[in-house]
Amino acid sequence: MVLSKTFSESDVSIHSTFASRYVRTSLPRWGKFLNLENVCRFRMPENSIPKEAAYQIINDELMLDGNPRLNLASFVTTWMEPECDRLIMSSINKNYVDMDEYPVTTELQNRCVNMIAHLFHAPLGESEAAVGVGTVGSSEAIMLAGLAFKRKWQNKRKAEGKPTDRPNIVTGANVQVCWEKFARYFEVELKEVKLSEDCYVMDPHKAVEMVDENTICVAAILGSTLNGEFEDVKLLNDLLAEKNKLTGWDTPIHVDAASGGFIAPFIYPELEWDFRLPLVKSINVSGHKYGLVYAGIGWVIWRGKQDLPEELVFHINYLGADQPTFTLNFSKGSSQVIAQYYQLIRLGFEGYQNVMENCRENAVVLKEGLERTGRFKMVSKDMGVPLVAFSLKDSSRHDEFEVSEYLRRFGWIVPAYTMPADAQHVTVLRVVVREDFSRTLAERLVMDIEKVLHELDALPPSKPIATAVTEVDFQEKKKLDGGNCNGKVLLRKKSDLETQREITDVWKKFVMQRKIANGVC
Repeated sequence: MVLSKTFSESDVSIHSTFASRYVRTSLPRWGKFLNLENVCRFRMPENSIPKEAAYQIINDELMLDGNPRLNLASFVTTWMEPECDRLIMSSINKNYVDMDEYPVTTELQNRCVNMIAHLFHAPLGESEAAVGVGTVGSSEAIMLAGLAFKRKWQNKRKAEGKPTDRPNIVTGANVQVCWEKFARYFEVELKEVKLSEDCYVMDPHKAVEMVDENTICVAAILGSTLNGEFEDVKLLNDLLAEKNKLTGWDTPIHVDAASGGFIAPFIYPELEWDFRLPLVKSINVSGHKYGLVYAGIGWVIWRGKQDLPEELVFHINYLGADQPTFTLNFSKGSSQVIAQYYQLIRLGFEGYQNVMENCRENAVVLKEGLERTGRFKMVSKDMGVPLVAFSLKDSSRHDEFEVSEYLRRFGWIVPAYTMPADAQHVTVLRVVVREDFSRTLAERLVMDIEKVLHELDALPPSKPIATAVTEVDFQEKKKLDGGNCNGKVLLRKKSDLETQREITDVWKKFVMQRKIANGVC
């Protein structure tokens, strides 16, 4: 291939070769950091580079990311129709908060809020507008809902002449980390109902027992991230209503429906978890999960205007008109709002129902395939978010973390994790079944898991296992105490493969330390 030049004298980063048409080095060489490219990565370059070079440098590195379609750890949508992709790109330069400049975008958000409110059975009049707002995700939505509960509780306590310095929220220990963030950032005590083996969601009876006069709300999860299970919001409502009646309190409920809010209405329509229950005052849902929109959109809906204190709503007018706003941030893109509206009108109730039923059926295919191996215990429930959480029946030789690691060789990203406190001895693998996870992929994943199990079975155990010590006679065995005999520790002899592995690991560490010492990264 003929070498060619397509740059000026100042473009010192460009030297064309067949292997790389625009750049020879991994990063442009510039300034005084000529020989320290690992430092250059964290400094702005002194000179510009051609757009083609910048694109290739970044694109080459991004190729090393995992494939989003095979990322089975995430609940977040990884595929949308091309028509919606075009809408997203055409509106990517619109700032959502410029409501007066982009009134149609604002109208689309209002339509989404009302559609979702009706989906959640908000008690609205014929022409009454729903109360809600779009957010960057359920984390922001939960912050806003929590602030509303805290302010309402404070206002009531002040009116009664009571102290307001010790608010708390009651949740299960299975809540997402955003609840811990809210509690820490806004100085609210988080009272968690502990989990136990075979019960990985909040027990409504225990939750209501923890409620006191300082409880601003009880948070129920519709779709636990641990195993996809729905908490019993109906039972929680009934028990809490009874306690409120006995004590004179009016402790409300918030439903964190980040994962399940776009599932339950379509495939479990008889399940009462939403505004049909009188104590449910607000609900958050992630549009970028089973709302089927790319990452960056969430929603929070209130039962009515009385549940969102007016003093939390700001009114700004410097952009040309009065604009009420209740968000933690200000500027944000309009693309995800428009994409959510596209999905709601494109799919309708029928389309969402079809998608969720397909997800559930594919989860069943995956579950049955894993059960046929005879190696796994199911931790997820049949009713809930379409995911499959499972543990090894026998983890004495190899554990779930090794299965997860070996699956990456096939391209699959399947997380392994331990359960929260009081159930931390339980380790699970979890596969989230999204719209783009087909039955073919489910069957393929089972095949690859079986291959991984066969590979691990052929390897020496990664964990120490109890083995008989053959070179000790019967009399000496009786003197053994915790593996010690006359002060000497008896060890199982390592196999040749185990010894070779240890030598390889030591050599790798040595080489890596030398690289670091020499500035090679």
